[in-house]
Amino acid sequence: MNEENTEEVKVLEAQIEQLQAEVAQLQRQQQNNHKDMTFNFSGQMQEALLYLCGQSVVRTKEEVVSRLEEEVKEMEEDLKRQTQMNGINLNSCTTKTLQSGDSQLIQKFCVSGYCSELNFLVEFQLTEFKNQRCQREISDLNVVMDATDLKSFNGFLLNVEEHNDHLLFFRTLRTFSDRCDDRSRTFQHLQDKYPSIVSLPGGCRSEIMTLNHPQLPGCVLFIHWSVDVSSEGRVTPKINLLTKIPERVLQLFPSQTVGGAAKFFQSLLRILGPEAALESVIRAICP
Repeated sequence: MNEENTEEVKVLEAQIEQLQAEVAQLQRQQQNNHKDMTFNFSGQMQEALLYLCGQSVVRTKEEVVSRLEEEVKEMEEDLKRQTQMNGINLNSCTTKTLQSGDSQLIQKFCVSGYCSELNFLVEFQLTEFKNQRCQREISDLNVVMDATDLKSFNGFLLNVEEHNDHLLFFRTLRTFSDRCDDRSRTFQHLQDKYPSIVSLPGGCRSEIMTLNHPQLPGCVLFIHWSVDVSSEGRVTPKINLLTKIPERVLQLFPSQTVGGAAKFFQSLLRILGPEAALESVIRAICP
């Protein structure tokens, strides 16, 4: 064998060793994936999954199927109870293992779902430190909200992402969604009850409701109902009454009476609550 052939053989042997190393790495990754699949399960589900992965022996195939069906049914019922309690529905949850070793496991999670009319997508990395009593750490949190008007929510989201506080996000999302639903139901109810006076230019999910006086064209009362969220997750509804009255109409009323409408409305809110206060204003301008 000449020198040229010897060099070619060495190159081929090096390539074979590299391929063997890649195959071994893929095999280890496959084993880790199997471990990941069964890590969060226990009982019948874990036993069935171990059987499907070739790591356990169960007596019959029918027994595996029966145990899986039973476990899935229990998990579905538990998920239904959790959804009813927290109001959050999940559409999908995907997991990708980024790093797996003896000291730590790093996974990327992507969760999508909705709470009432608010859709969300949450991505984050979960690092599990195996040598520290299974300590876990959230990082790289990213939240995407699919809604037309979330100005009051943006500052809160920035704070949540900065501190990787996904639990605060989900707790606040439920409260924020409930307050938005309260506003939507009230607006829709009043429009259905007083269609000739109440109008919703942006729909019942918007912040604005207008009241038009049937006998005074050009005179409009605006109800601005916002739901503010602080960076710490404190949800606060704010309802204000604004007026649009032409100059010629102002001459018919004392300026003090018109100017005090907003203050009077805030007094009604404190005494009667939002729906009753709004209905009192509507009745006041009914013919």
